[in-house]
Amino acid sequence: MTTLLNADLHCHSVVSDGTLNPEALAQRAKANGVELWALTDHDEIGGLTRAAAAAKAEGLNFLTGVEISVTFIGHTVHIVGLGFDATNEALIAGLQQTRGGRGQRAKDMADGLAKAGIMGAYEGALQFAGNHDLISRTHFARFLVETKVCKDTYEVFRKYLTEGKPGFVEHRWATLKDAVTWITQAGGVAIIAHPARYKFSTNEEYALFTEFKTHGGQGVEVITGSHTPAEFLSYADTAREFDLAASRGSDFHSPDESHTELGTLPLLPSTLKPVWELIKDRIQYAGDPT
Repeated sequence: MTTLLNADLHCHSVVSDGTLNPEALAQRAKANGVELWALTDHDEIGGLTRAAAAAKAEGLNFLTGVEISVTFIGHTVHIVGLGFDATNEALIAGLQQTRGGRGQRAKDMADGLAKAGIMGAYEGALQFAGNHDLISRTHFARFLVETKVCKDTYEVFRKYLTEGKPGFVEHRWATLKDAVTWITQAGGVAIIAHPARYKFSTNEEYALFTEFKTHGGQGVEVITGSHTPAEFLSYADTAREFDLAASRGSDFHSPDESHTELGTLPLLPSTLKPVWELIKDRIQYAGDPT
């Protein structure tokens, strides 16, 4: 397997904050020419059994996946894990612990929105959360669009759900060390997701990548839905600088909300080592791996 592979290793189902079930995502990935797929729900691996079965039914090669929320120097950073043993007890316990604070955070967010004149946000957001343990800002955003407070989810985040706005509530997630350790000890590879989204200074970003490597992280998303073409090139350079494997994923959530469709991103640069080369033995092949 080379970089010339339509791999989509970052997307979300109704098990976290996507709008499609794992079966529909597998069908969509296959229809779009994806050759290697992973489901990476937020802090949750409950959809992986269904996803693996659906991938096999579609003739689609599959990797286990998850996206873990991490607090790093006061910011939320996401670490994608791929190719791990989904029955690993330490990983399961760590994810459960990370999910634990979302309920109270959601109620605090609703209180903030109520003070801004938006009532019933908690109950409204729950209607959009397929998994109530994983209620998130995205579910609040969908409620505010549904009730016509805002025209789209981008406007909701800009006006209500980012730092300094009425519905923003900071939450302390797992540590970077914890997330990378859970993934790697379960036999997987840890990847920094969509690094351009964090808007770190040069020094802060250097600290993130340095600490990530120290704890055993091995990859970075170079080609991802929220990166610009210039950022594709920039993070290809970063992958080379830190000797990291490169990953590729749309971060697809919904046909109505996501601006990048499953399987439609540019291929990885041929000069980079693709992350799937590190975990070839963890790929669940739909047919003959040769």
